[in-house]
Amino acid sequence: MKTMLDKIWDLHVVDELGDGMQLLFVDRHVIHELSGHRGQAELAKRGLRMRSPGLSLGSFDHVISTAPGARGGNNANADRIIDYFRAESRKAGMRVYDIGEDGQGIVHVIGPETGFTIPGTLLVCGDSHTCTHGALGALAWGIGTTELVHVLATQTVVQQKPKTMRVDFRGAPAKGVTGKDLILALIGKLGTAGGMGYAVEYAGEAMRGLDMEGRMTVCNLSIEFGAKVGMVAPDEKTYAFLKGRRHAPQGAQWEQALAHWKTLPSDAGARFDAEHALECASLAPQITWGTSPEDVIGVDGTIPDRKPDALAYMGLTAGKPIAGTKVDRVFIGSCTNSRLPDLRAAAAIAKGRKVAGHVEAWVVPGSWRVKQDAEAEGLHDVFKAAGFQWREAGCSMCVAANGDYVPPLARCVSTSNRNFVGRQGPQARTHLASPAMAAAAAIAGEITDVRSF
Repeated sequence: MKTMLDKIWDLHVVDELGDGMQLLFVDRHVIHELSGHRGQAELAKRGLRMRSPGLSLGSFDHVISTAPGARGGNNANADRIIDYFRAESRKAGMRVYDIGEDGQGIVHVIGPETGFTIPGTLLVCGDSHTCTHGALGALAWGIGTTELVHVLATQTVVQQKPKTMRVDFRGAPAKGVTGKDLILALIGKLGTAGGMGYAVEYAGEAMRGLDMEGRMTVCNLSIEFGAKVGMVAPDEKTYAFLKGRRHAPQGAQWEQALAHWKTLPSDAGARFDAEHALECASLAPQITWGTSPEDVIGVDGTIPDRKPDALAYMGLTAGKPIAGTKVDRVFIGSCTNSRLPDLRAAAAIAKGRKVAGHVEAWVVPGSWRVKQDAEAEGLHDVFKAAGFQWREAGCSMCVAANGDYVPPLARCVSTSNRNFVGRQGPQARTHLASPAMAAAAAIAGEITDVRSF
């Protein structure tokens, strides 16, 4: 009896290196301009060439400006990174979706969107949120620059096999509770080290009920759970999502791939090194209060009396309800929650309402295609009529690497994945929440329970 991790891992072992380390073949490599240009520069410095450019897919997301109409960076250094990555990628013969082109966007959005991410593949990227791709049944994790260079040069990666964990999301979530709430609740229960050393397989009724984008959100925060790998077994939803996408198998190859994908789910009776369960029916929409993703409570809860340094940084008082806390900024975007269903959920709250006068609210689609599809549905008109900024696709305010940041001491409700000190800008105060919760905060001008909408 094998787990899904065992099945996929074993198919990719090239050699045993000793001390538990193995050399693995990399099927897919997604690469963005920020970590990518560093890897390309090191590769050139060492006189090496890219071994398998056809197995990599590049995009621009981290340092590009998301200001309406922007087609580059917002400073000279950003433009230098963009130009270098573009030139080196073309020189190597690597497929890259350029700024403003169908296919461009956050790498963890465009991989699934284009069908480049498929079940059973080993996929890596120089970005910690590569675990997102596990939602499609891929074995995916983030790598550092040294490993990135190794992948570029050899199409292999050295890794020690992690232990296995299964998380059973039991029951059907109540209305207003999303995939973002499920994974935040899990991190709140087990902590940011709860998944350390494990490849986590997410299962259960609530997980099966999520759409593919919701599963991507859950897998995206696996790294905040301490796990490099998060996975969901492929099923009929996965196959329907992938069928016909530009880089997915076609024709006879589709049928062959589908037959293989159906063998990947963990065998009945397969043993995991650890198992946990989360009861979902009683969960409220979640919101973080501190400076770690594990500092999370239901929006109907009170601020805990712990972590005094975090409370001081966030400007909060223990014992008070989290609802009613005034906000200054709202950010809807990032590789966690910037896909079309995320924007639909936020627009449903914004429609016919107005952003509070003291709040600056942004909506940043995760890709060029998401932006086009949202505009075709009129979502951009809903957001703009409500007072949100409608911006170009990119990472934006999630990481503040491109000039999009939260001002010092400003409080932001964000659909991103990290609320560490300074993550969204020096002294920025970040509360993580779902797109609907973020939209509700923008309208109310304070943290509020979206279920009241």
